[in-house]
Amino acid sequence: MEARDPELKKELAATLQARGELGEEYETALIDSFLEKVEQRLDTTLDRRVRRQLAEQQMSVARGARPAETWSFGERHGLGIVSLILAVPLSAIGVVNAGIEGLVVAWLGIVGVNAFQAARGGGLFRRREERAPSDWRD
Repeated sequence: MEARDPELKKELAATLQARGELGEEYETALIDSFLEKVEQRLDTTLDRRVRRQLAEQQMSVARGARPAETWSFGERHGLGIVSLILAVPLSAIGVVNAGIEGLVVAWLGIVGVNAFQAARGGGLFRRREERAPSDWRD
């Protein structure tokens, strides 16, 4: 839908003219009717855009391209940020209870969890829906 839709402009003009002829007692009904038409236009436009986007995604997947990542910065790096924040108390607990060995174990755990998450997000452990299509059915 364009910013200046001539058909919608005509509908608005007709609504305003009808309000002038019918009076203020029908104003609410006329406004509701006009807004319903606007909503229908928006729904139609949105449906068309979603269908086009889905078709483009299906075409890119069919050509073998992976779907674009839509994760935000926080979603991609949240675990790393949280693990660095928790690294200080985990390191202190490890050192107090087991000395340098406790520190090493705490940091191996932190690095291991982050490495697993990075490998999983990198496509090593993708979900079934994200795998490339094959002839074999699960």
